[in-house]
Amino acid sequence: MLKLHNLAVCALALLPIALTAQVPAPSAAQNRTAGDHRADKAAIEQVMKQYHEAVVTHNGAALSALFLPDANLWLSVLTDGAYHRAQAKGKNDPKVRVSSYRDFAKVVSSTPKAFDPEHSNLVIHTDGTIAAVYFDYVFNVDGKPENRGSETWQLVKTADGWRIAAITYSSDPAALQ
Repeated sequence: MLKLHNLAVCALALLPIALTAQVPAPSAAQNRTAGDHRADKAAIEQVMKQYHEAVVTHNGAALSALFLPDANLWLSVLTDGAYHRAQAKGKNDPKVRVSSYRDFAKVVSSTPKAFDPEHSNLVIHTDGTIAAVYFDYVFNVDGKPENRGSETWQLVKTADGWRIAAITYSSDPAALQ
């Protein structure tokens, strides 16, 4: 009976250790405060404002500075409807077009047309180190909507602040006509 009692006491003594060993350690995202989260979201929104300003003012250098220097992923994906319309017209447009922010910065810098991208339904997810931004857009050229769709950005927080690593967007230009 004494052995059973000693075993029960040992089991009770070890129970808290066993229970805490089962609890996962909090992640970095869980250790962040609400203030940290708000600050990161505000900084990401500021990157979006800087992007918009660079496009509107045709400042390709300012636009390029928002990206990781070696980032080179820029994907334009035709919606199924846009792709089928292009195919029906005999166009050989690819469904997925791979480009880079450098190509877009050249267009922004060299066009005489007025660009004004509009963003809505913005959602930002971040753990303070990486972020995903998702929104709907209408891309206006000379005051008229030329393209629309949804867009996602992948961002990373560098020593110099948030930078865009990749942009992917759906494209449905005919949906506005």
